[in-house]
Amino acid sequence: MSSTVAVIGAGTIGRSFAYLFAGSGYTVRVFDPRPDLAEVVAELQAEVTADASARNELASQVGTIDIAETVEAAVAGVVFVQESGPEDPESKPALFSQIAEAAPAEAVFATSSSTIPASTIAAALPESAASRVIVGHPFNPPHLMPLVEVVPSPQTSQETVDATVEFYRSCRREPVVLGREIRGFVGNRLQNALMKEAISLVQNGVVTVADLDAVMKNSLGLRWSAIGQFEGMHFGGGEAGIRGFMDHIGPAFAAIEDLPVDVDPAAMEDVFEQVEEAYGPTPTPRAAAVRDRIQKAVLDARGQGR
Repeated sequence: MSSTVAVIGAGTIGRSFAYLFAGSGYTVRVFDPRPDLAEVVAELQAEVTADASARNELASQVGTIDIAETVEAAVAGVVFVQESGPEDPESKPALFSQIAEAAPAEAVFATSSSTIPASTIAAALPESAASRVIVGHPFNPPHLMPLVEVVPSPQTSQETVDATVEFYRSCRREPVVLGREIRGFVGNRLQNALMKEAISLVQNGVVTVADLDAVMKNSLGLRWSAIGQFEGMHFGGGEAGIRGFMDHIGPAFAAIEDLPVDVDPAAMEDVFEQVEEAYGPTPTPRAAAVRDRIQKAVLDARGQGR
């Protein structure tokens, strides 16, 4: 089997995937029409090499990142394609037609899309190619965040699902296969529900932005770094587990009223101002570095670090 993979699109997600794949020992070909692609790829390769050296890994354990002049050159002879181009439902099907025509017959065609289902992308492809299209949706940045949501379409073959899971696991990711296509997948749907509730609590004067974040970081966020939602409920029920939890607290939770929420920019102005007062007008590289350091420490504690 080939150890070469293609990354189509060298934006934030594509660059992170290229770094991850090369650090996992794959030869990576990157295509993007951006004029500075050579500089981007050189910088990525330097980072991969430096990080491997810091971990005392042999050169043979680390892959390389190469420039491809065209989509066709990028996907020739590869086993896996990770497309991370613009979130455009009109351009993606055309791009995947290009990919399918040039890639090997066994290659998997994964998209990083967070909104466009595999069935839309594969609609115009012949069955042999449509069966190999699948969503591989990461959380940003994919070289750090372990989750990849694997979302097949009704046309996606089981062989493609299995190969996708095997590939991401070879890159030390945690793939989760969804049972069916749904807008927002799972992670973003959970994030969306929590985001709306957070905004409503601030808009209705219950809590400030800074204090809501303090609640998250010092309770739920800390707990969720160790256990998931249902596992936490199971713990919360004591000896009776989740059944005891729901019997004890389920009715009270169900009775919690919904607060009004308005995500129109005008209605969000107070929230915007509180966020900018608490954290500055824009996120800083230093703040991002602190975030990543903490997240890496959590992964190390869970045995998922590198």
